[in-house]
Amino acid sequence: MIILGLTGSIGMGKSTTAKMFADEGVPVHDADATVHALYAGRAAPLIEKAFPGTVIDGVVDRTKLGKQVVGDPDAMKRLETIVHPLVREEEIAFLEKARAENRPVVVLDIPLLYETGGENRVDYVVVVTAPAEVQRQRVMSRPRMTRERFEALLAKQTPDAEKRRRADFLVDTSLGLEAARAKVGQIAGVLMAIDRQKEALDENTLPL
Repeated sequence: MIILGLTGSIGMGKSTTAKMFADEGVPVHDADATVHALYAGRAAPLIEKAFPGTVIDGVVDRTKLGKQVVGDPDAMKRLETIVHPLVREEEIAFLEKARAENRPVVVLDIPLLYETGGENRVDYVVVVTAPAEVQRQRVMSRPRMTRERFEALLAKQTPDAEKRRRADFLVDTSLGLEAARAKVGQIAGVLMAIDRQKEALDENTLPL
């Protein structure tokens, strides 16, 4: 089974690209969606214990939590210590299920893949990209987005040029949906072929 890491900076179209892989029949594990689910489940009591007053009716209030952790590196580290192992458990369960189903390719959708060393857990990386001006226009059109907030978000992310340099595959979403969809289909096809070659090689090297 080939594990493909999917990443991209804010406003690049990563979520749309992830859906395209799903449309190709490739299982996708969404790290952000997993965190949201954990905030309404297993992580909630642990976070409330560490950060009292941040859970309302069994669900983490992200605004209240943000007030306690944003700008406080020690608090952020405590939060990560709670959440990251739970996300990893969900990821492992996803991969085990995919292997049991003999899936040739799966996608791990990890926004901060390079920032967290996630590339070490995948076989290949696809970076979703677009020109800087296109990215800026997309992000600045979002509700309540400000230039300062946009710049702060960019500062936390590995520069797009560096991501592109380190990527195995690129999907440029500025070329339109159909071009992006075609590229995703091409990447999925290449990886499925690699998986078949690996299986054939493994069979040929089995002891008689």
